[in-house]
Amino acid sequence: MSKYRNRLPQLAGDLFLTDGGIETTLIFHDGFDLPHFAAFDLLNSREGVAALRAYYERYASIAQAHRLGFILESPTWRASPDWAARLGYDDAALEAANRRSIALMAELRGVHETDAAPIVISGCVGPRGDGYDPGRMMTADEAEDYHSAQVRTFAATDADMVTAITMTYPAEGAGIARAAKAAGLPVAISFTVETDGRLPTGATIADAIETVDAETGAAPAYYMLNCAHPEHFRDVLAGGEGWAARLRGIRANASRRSHAELDQAPDLDDGDPEELGRDYAALRAILPNLTILGGCCGTDHRHVTRIAAACNHGRGAKAAA
Repeated sequence: MSKYRNRLPQLAGDLFLTDGGIETTLIFHDGFDLPHFAAFDLLNSREGVAALRAYYERYASIAQAHRLGFILESPTWRASPDWAARLGYDDAALEAANRRSIALMAELRGVHETDAAPIVISGCVGPRGDGYDPGRMMTADEAEDYHSAQVRTFAATDADMVTAITMTYPAEGAGIARAAKAAGLPVAISFTVETDGRLPTGATIADAIETVDAETGAAPAYYMLNCAHPEHFRDVLAGGEGWAARLRGIRANASRRSHAELDQAPDLDDGDPEELGRDYAALRAILPNLTILGGCCGTDHRHVTRIAAACNHGRGAKAAA
C-alpha cells in the first residue's frame, strides 16, 4: 500500500524533481504513435512497457545524481472514461490499466529509491476535455462524479497522492480535489496557463487557487502551474499574496509559443534547456514554497537536468547524463 500518503515528503521543504513532457517525448523522440496522447495505452505491449520504464528511469537517475526527491507521475493523464472509451476501453479494462500504471511506478520505486532520494508515487489525472481548451465546462459536482472512478482506483493501490494536471478552469480542479478527499488521498492541482499569465478561461491564477480552496475547504496539499514558458507568468507571481504560498510546483514549457501555435506546429519546439534552468532558479526567488520542479510540453531529461543543476545549490550533485 501507499508509503507516503499520510506524510508527503515534498511538503517538508526539500527539492523534488518530476518528469518532463512524457507524451511529446514518446511521440517525437521515441517514435510512438499515441492516439489521443494516451501514454497508458503503451502498457498493452512489451515494447510499450519497456519504453515507459526507460523514460522514468532516466529521470529517476537525474534525481539520484543530484540527491533530490522524485515524484513518479503515472502515465494516466488520458486514463479517464471519455478518453479511454475512444480507445476501446470499457470500465473494467480502464480500471486495470490504471492499476497496472501504478504497479509499474511501484516497481520503479523499489529499484531506484534511496534515503537521499525519496520517491513519491502520484496518480496522474488529466482533464475531461483538452489540456489547452476546456470546451464544455463542468460544475464541480459534475467533475467530482466524472473523475471519482479513477481516483478511487488509485486509492486502492500504492499511489501516495493524486495530481490533476492541465486543469483549464477552477471547477474541474475543485471536483477532483473533492474526489480525492473522499477517497482519502492527498491531491495537488496544476493549472494550465496562457501567454498572458491567466488560465484559458481568463481566470487569474489567484482566482483559480482561491476558488478551489473556497469550494473544497482548502483540500489540495498544494498547487502547480503547467504548459507555459516562465516568462508568461513570472510577472504575475511577483508580489503574490497568500495564494502564491500555495504554489509548490512548476511544470513549464521550454517553448515560448502559444498553445495555438504549439497545436499547429509540425515540429517540436524544445527551447533552451540551459535557459530554462536559469528561469526556474529565478522563479524560486519569487515563490517561497517552490520545491517541485519538472517540465511540460516539449521538455525532456535535458531540461530537467539543467533545472536540477540550477536549483540544487551545490548539494554535492554530479552531472547527470
